[in-house]
Amino acid sequence: MIPLTPVDAEPTGRRSSARLRAGQLSALMSAANQRTDLIGVIRKARENLPGDPAFGDPLSVSGPGGPQAVARAADKLVGDTPSAAKEIGLGALQVWQAMLERVGRGKGSEPITVMFTDLVSFSRWSLTAGDEATLEFLRRVATAIEPPIVDRGGRVIKRMGDGVMAVFLSPDAAVRAAIAAKRQLTALDVPGYRPQMRIGLHTGSPREIGGDWLGVDVTIAARVMEAGGNGNTMISQTTLDALRPDTLADLGHTARPYRRGLFAAPLSGVPEDLKIFRLDGA
Repeated sequence: MIPLTPVDAEPTGRRSSARLRAGQLSALMSAANQRTDLIGVIRKARENLPGDPAFGDPLSVSGPGGPQAVARAADKLVGDTPSAAKEIGLGALQVWQAMLERVGRGKGSEPITVMFTDLVSFSRWSLTAGDEATLEFLRRVATAIEPPIVDRGGRVIKRMGDGVMAVFLSPDAAVRAAIAAKRQLTALDVPGYRPQMRIGLHTGSPREIGGDWLGVDVTIAARVMEAGGNGNTMISQTTLDALRPDTLADLGHTARPYRRGLFAAPLSGVPEDLKIFRLDGA
């Protein structure tokens, strides 16, 4: 056995010292990563970054989109435990999402017109028609009403049985899409059922979170649709005011104030001063 010389021992000592320093540094970083005060500072800093400072919560990372997908994958890796590194990563994804929104792939800052549709007396008919006929009819309805929405710049957010929710950047396009969709629907021939669709339009500033749109303005749009009774197209005062002066005239329609029936229940979840109009025309 060859004895170690001082020359041989020195590199070993340096390696041991380096490993010790690396271990100490790793322990310090791990401890800092879990410090609640540091996590709080980073979260506070995220409030000054572009985008949603709550990015990373279950609502904001659901649905389609690059940042959402990365956030979901990261969450599976690091789990629910709060950490400084996780907050820094979410901050970067928050900025990424904000950049996408600025080029039209997120909620942006422009007013949004929300559309809700609903088939009148559909549930009653479907009970007697059966599942197979109901599903086939819903496919035909989607084929009839969704292309007019998409062709005019709208985006179908979700399908809700016999209705859809869609959003538009232009209130004029939303009105044109509503009228065209109803015209397409009248061409459907269904034994024992005459398809009629009520539509509600409202313009506001809802928030896009996880591929869905949430907020008071979404609720208002749904309630405006409920006022449509047996197949009327209803728009809020906000949407009417946002239309170009010649849009309704070009479409051969007029807007008439909606008056709730004497025995009709008041609309819930809407401002008391909300004014609704019915579109009348050919």
